[in-house]
Amino acid sequence: MNIITCFLRPLLPSLAALLLAAAPAAPAQAAAPNPPVKLIFDTDMGNDVDDALALAVIHALQNRGSCELLAVTLTCPEPLAPAYVAAVNTFYGRPGIPIGVNPGSARALHPKQRFLEIMLRKNPDGSPVFPSGWDASAAPRAVDLLRRTLAGADDASIVIVQVGFSTNLAALLDTRPDALSPLGGRDLAARKVRLLSVMAGDFSTGKDGGASERVEFNIKHDIPAARKLAGEWPAPIVWGGFEVGMAVRYPARSMNNDFAYVASHPVREAYQSYLPTPHERPCWDLISTLYAIWPDRPYYGCSPPGRVTVSPEGRTAFVAQPEGRDRYLRVDANRINRLREVLSILASEPPKTK
Repeated sequence: MNIITCFLRPLLPSLAALLLAAAPAAPAQAAAPNPPVKLIFDTDMGNDVDDALALAVIHALQNRGSCELLAVTLTCPEPLAPAYVAAVNTFYGRPGIPIGVNPGSARALHPKQRFLEIMLRKNPDGSPVFPSGWDASAAPRAVDLLRRTLAGADDASIVIVQVGFSTNLAALLDTRPDALSPLGGRDLAARKVRLLSVMAGDFSTGKDGGASERVEFNIKHDIPAARKLAGEWPAPIVWGGFEVGMAVRYPARSMNNDFAYVASHPVREAYQSYLPTPHERPCWDLISTLYAIWPDRPYYGCSPPGRVTVSPEGRTAFVAQPEGRDRYLRVDANRINRLREVLSILASEPPKTK
């Protein structure tokens, strides 16, 4: 053993450690992207314009591969409501999405005084400003479309966003086995739906420190259906209450500036026809929709698990239970501006080009 070897041998373990630390690390295996959320959008399109903004958010998130809109079901009976949904889907390059109607659902407002009348606008040559290709004679009933979509889905794969009345989903629960599925509605939902994101109720604190006495709009207009949904729905529910949407307003500057990439945008024209800027509309439906697709993003929090009930008068109450089916969304002051920004970016995103 020469003098150099004698000198280096005690240092070899330290030198080896230094060389390993300095060596470039093996590339980490990239995390597999989440598969697109298989989505059903159940909406009372026509009663408020936040439904239109929520539909635009869905299309933007489908552009990113975050979701796939399988079907839209309506709880607004106005004939222009499905035509408007079809026009928005067509504008975003997805004209084939099936739309289910429910002519017997509640007529809450008269939309001909609201934004659906933009569907009657014509170009100078007589063509529609917002083409839809809508054929009312071929429209499926909402509950039939729900059954067909669920029956064709993998188990525990469907997320439903309900941003209107509970009319359609309550009716689904009572459906019997048929040619579409050997399962009744309740069992079909239990097998196929992994999450229901509902914009309904009010979970704020009332003036006396107790639960709010407010009867929220989406519950008020079909209380029996809301009570049935709260009592019998077999899959997890996250409720987006009235107070959450009120805290987050859609930015007027976005509506004024960010949709100008086309002369006539179906979402901008709907918004300005409903209540023009500088009014800033609450983001009720947008938040429940965003949560359904991006539940793990840092824009909102959730209550502990528990159970939501709906009183005969339509008031919602939440009781914490360790194994409860329900949670409700929370938005603190630090998250409001982040939500305003992300929702405005998504809602105003141009259609995906080929």
